Amino acid sequence: MAKTVLLAFLSLLLVVAIILQPDAAFQSSLKGLTVWWSIVFPGLLPFLVLYELIAAFGLAHAIGALLQPLMGRLFKLPGEAALTIVMGWMGGYPGGAEATASLRKRNIVSKQQGQRLLALSHMPNPLFMLVVIGAGFLHKPIAGFIIATAVWLSAIWIMLLITLFSRKEQSNLPTASAHAENKQKPSMLHQAAEALRLGREQDGRSFGKALGDSVATSVQKLMMIGGFMIFAAVLAKLAEPLLSPLLDQAGLGFIGQAFFEGHLGAYAAAVWDAPGTSTLANAAAIAAVLAWSGLSGILQAGYSISGTDLKLLPFIAWRAAHAVHACLFMVVLWHPITSLLRPLLAPGSTPTFVAFDSPDDALGTYSAVPLKVSELPLLWQHSLTACAIIALIVIALAIMLLPYRKTQKT
Repeated sequence: MAKTVLLAFLSLLLVVAIILQPDAAFQSSLKGLTVWWSIVFPGLLPFLVLYELIAAFGLAHAIGALLQPLMGRLFKLPGEAALTIVMGWMGGYPGGAEATASLRKRNIVSKQQGQRLLALSHMPNPLFMLVVIGAGFLHKPIAGFIIATAVWLSAIWIMLLITLFSRKEQSNLPTASAHAENKQKPSMLHQAAEALRLGREQDGRSFGKALGDSVATSVQKLMMIGGFMIFAAVLAKLAEPLLSPLLDQAGLGFIGQAFFEGHLGAYAAAVWDAPGTSTLANAAAIAAVLAWSGLSGILQAGYSISGTDLKLLPFIAWRAAHAVHACLFMVVLWHPITSLLRPLLAPGSTPTFVAFDSPDDALGTYSAVPLKVSELPLLWQHSLTACAIIALIVIALAIMLLPYRKTQKT
């Protein structure tokens, strides 16, 4: 009862604040909407749709069977968790939380495994880090790559530490790879083919039906994400009179925006100009903000895991720990990475911060700046080649496994 009264009172205060400051609430809503429409919607929609299709046609089960040994040894997770990590890292939050909740609902991961997987798969959109932050906020794409490296490596580091000190789990939960075991243990390719067949049979939808359901479900989820982002942007604006005096006095004015919304907080950290700050300090602050993800990202993950027994409080603790480690990794890695890349970079490629009049101007660079592939970090170009090679390998494996699938059906 006390919790209900408290929430009702806070809701009433929020309504009164919006009535007293309608212009500020409206402008902050537009900023949240701009970020969602310009970055999150186009960046996350393809991954959500593809994940639904991958799960519908059994490819998620096959990938899980292939990666079972690697995921089990490194993170004590089933192989199916690998696709969830790819989903979260490539699509941005809350894509990883959605995939984690799906695995937990199907009892593929235990509660403890689900908590760790939820934390590891909750990552910012890579396009936002490489293009918007690198090319827009910092005006040097290579800086976005360095920040992304710090965020990713710090997440892996924390997960390895947690896995190392966690108690050994002997989970008997059914997985796709477990169904492929025979008296004489088949090869990994045969296990993947069997898992693919079983996953497809369990779903049973036609391609048209699966595609339509995937698009409808993904758009509905993205509308929910947009609502959370707009709500968090309004909260950040209305909280400025309370937080700004304290934070500005301490020289940490960007924390107010960063606490509520990660994308707008990253911009605030980019233009942070307190006495004694430097390019490295701004980059470390951006890495910490992205790792934290803001109240908006946390609430999105909480909504995604609703209906499961996964808890939000351990997830919040992970986000705080990740923010601290991302900041430290940024400080430690900045000079070694820039020293290694300096011979490969053109003169004048050292990251410099460009101040915009508003976040809207900076976010506009996402579509306004005519970026070319050659202007992105060198490793980005090689990653495109790597993706093409991996796609060819997957196609070749599919052709090789086709006769085996036909014999299994007969």
